[in-house]
This record gives sequence, structure tokens and C-alpha cells, in this order.
Amino acid sequence: MIFVIGFLFFFAFRIYAQKNEKGKSDNYIKKLSGKEIVSKLNRLNFFNLTDKKDLKISKEDFEKSYNELSFFEGYMRDDLSFTDNRFYVIDSETLFEGGGLTEYLEIVKKSFDKLNLKLLISDEFESQSDKHLLHKIKLNGKEYIAFDNDFGNYDWTIAYLNFIEMLNDQLKIQGSDEQFYPISSGNDGKIVLLTKEQFEFVKENYPNDYNHPKEIVDWKDGFDFKN
Repeated sequence: MIFVIGFLFFFAFRIYAQKNEKGKSDNYIKKLSGKEIVSKLNRLNFFNLTDKKDLKISKEDFEKSYNELSFFEGYMRDDLSFTDNRFYVIDSETLFEGGGLTEYLEIVKKSFDKLNLKLLISDEFESQSDKHLLHKIKLNGKEYIAFDNDFGNYDWTIAYLNFIEMLNDQLKIQGSDEQFYPISSGNDGKIVLLTKEQFEFVKENYPNDYNHPKEIVDWKDGFDFKN
């Protein structure tokens, strides 16, 4: 009798252990290799804006960045432009200062051209007092506020976010499924152009930190723009 009870206990324990191990395996997500990351990005048309001559070095750098640093970024030229035509370095100080907005609009226009979309820049207007700056511009005939605030601690950040939002509005108006996502602001600011599916893939396979793209609403967390 004792032997039978012991056997039943052992059998029940084995079943429990097997179920527990199965639960763990079901929840486990295998980490992809850099080669697999690049292959999936390619299937998601991430490299459809990359010139053919730059495809090899772009893919190699994405693979290397992932394998060595778990970092989402490709090849950057000496002039701080990226070969993939999706990443852009945005110095928020330069963007905020006179001439910076049109300078960066002309730079990101390359992605619009690659997508066969328009980005016509016109009617830039600035009015400044000791305490306040009003800065407006038209894109494809629609007026946008680049900045309309009293000067404060987050001027560069506000200008950076307004820049992204006006670009995304134009992408949406023209029926594109691409959007710019913020990564960082300041003197080493950066943005990246992604479809929603590409963005979700990055979220699932790269660290969720300040070095990687986020939805604007999530990126804003931590900023108190009233101060």
C-alpha cells in the first residue's frame, strides 16, 4: 500500500513538472541572431528606401549593431547621414535656431522623395520678443506651428516634437503608413522613419530604452513642459 501511494505521488509530481516546463517554454521567446534580424527587416521592407549601392553596408551594420550591442542603427556616413534613408540626426539646438527648421526639412525631404510624396516648404514666419517666440511654416500649403511659447527649459524639445508631428501629419495626409518616431533630442537628437509593423518588430527585439524609438506619447513621459 505504501509502495502504491509513493508511486502515485511520484507520477503526479512528474506530470506537474512537465506542465511547468511546458509553461516556461511557451513563454520563452528565442533571441534572434543579427542575420535573422536583418532578414526580417528586409521582409518588412525596411530597406526599400536604401539605394542599391548602399544595401550591403547598411545590412552589415544593422547585423553588427544588433549582435554586438543589441542596438537598432545602421551605417552613418562622415556627414552624419545614414545610408538607409530612415534615420536622421537632428540637433535640436540647430532646429530651434534661425534657419534650422528649413535646413532639416530639406534633409528629411529625401525620404518623402523616396516614397513619392510631396514636401513643399513655404511661408516661414517668425516673430520674437524678449520672452516669446512664434515660428510658423507651411508644408504643402498647410500651416504648422514650429514653436509658439514663452522661452523656457524645454524649448529645444518642444521644437523637436513639433517638427516630428508636422512631418507625421503630412505623411498621414498623403496616405503613407510610415511615421517618424523620436529617439533622442538635444545636440545628438535622432529620429527614424518606420511603418507600424516595423516599429512593433523593433520593440519586440531590441531593448526598451532611451536609445530606441518610441511612440511620441511614451517619449514625452518624464517631461513637465509647464515648467
